[in-house]
Amino acid sequence: MGDQKIRVVLLFGGRSGEHEVSLNSAQSVFKAIDRNRYQIETIGINKQGQWLWGLQPQDVLDKGFPETDQAPQVTLVVDPSNPRFIALDGRPLPDDGKFDVIFPVLHGPYGEDGTLQGLLEMANVPYVGSGVLGSSLGMDKDRMKVVFLEKQLPLARYVTFLRSDYFKESESCIADIETKLGYPCFVKPANLGSSVGISKAHHRSELIEALNVAAAFDRKLVVEENITGREIEVAVLGNDDPKASLPGEILPAEEFYSYEAKYSDIGSSLKIPAPLDESVVKQLQGMAIDAFRAVEASGLSRVDFFVTDENQIFLNEINTLPGFTEISMYPKLWGATGIHYSNLIDHLIDLGIERFQDKQNSKISRD
Repeated sequence: MGDQKIRVVLLFGGRSGEHEVSLNSAQSVFKAIDRNRYQIETIGINKQGQWLWGLQPQDVLDKGFPETDQAPQVTLVVDPSNPRFIALDGRPLPDDGKFDVIFPVLHGPYGEDGTLQGLLEMANVPYVGSGVLGSSLGMDKDRMKVVFLEKQLPLARYVTFLRSDYFKESESCIADIETKLGYPCFVKPANLGSSVGISKAHHRSELIEALNVAAAFDRKLVVEENITGREIEVAVLGNDDPKASLPGEILPAEEFYSYEAKYSDIGSSLKIPAPLDESVVKQLQGMAIDAFRAVEASGLSRVDFFVTDENQIFLNEINTLPGFTEISMYPKLWGATGIHYSNLIDHLIDLGIERFQDKQNSKISRD
């Protein structure tokens, strides 16, 4: 784009349970992005799903979202020939609301699950991160596992069922879990992140409570066997030729890496690089790239594993829009591998534009 600054719209907030995580991620990006290379505009999405122009992440962290009459509420014009933002009250926006690329820093449903990506695809705009398919597969822990199994990646045993089936046939579902998995086991909503709604059940009464908690968050429930092992994560960066970072290890302060363990100051720590045999590191990096390609991710992903004392590896999940503060695992893994935080932002924007330009080479009709 020559000497002109690239116009980036930073999207943050959102309706999901990871709203606050998004605010912190966005503030880190906003602070670190190279102002000599980019002109940055911001849109904060409140918990009601309203898009508000010009909000700075730190102000929202400090004071909360303003009322909609105190900031321009905007919408994306879905016109592939002239995509842009407009203010609903008609007031002018910088550059008439036009931009070069969108950087969504939105975690969880309505940001990371393919819904936002579908909107951006309809508008024909470049954006950072995975497309519709990669995002939706990366969010749905059940469909993700089906794809991983098709690629013969090693997983813990699991069962999946709809909450409607659980409410109708709870005894049958519980018996199925106890027969196939035993205790302890993990109960998760299929479509959520940051360990929201996840519980570890050691016996039947805890299992019932855990199922009820998970059912409050999603229509589909995933229950997994407990794997005793170290929690290892690998970051992936790229499009068609992805690269994997050095692995890092999570040392949770609680029994598992819960939401509180991730985001509260209760003593959880990260060890980067993880102390592992070189052969295990190579296997983890190879599997991380295989998982990335299996769901057709692009741009960035963090892939989570368990490694047992016997160095047996189990793939846990892929996260296509991981936490992105400067102290989050994904940027720290790349920092240890040789890519500084601000340079990582550059790479991701370049990859988003590259993916968009590549897609423009594909026909969508016979005309």
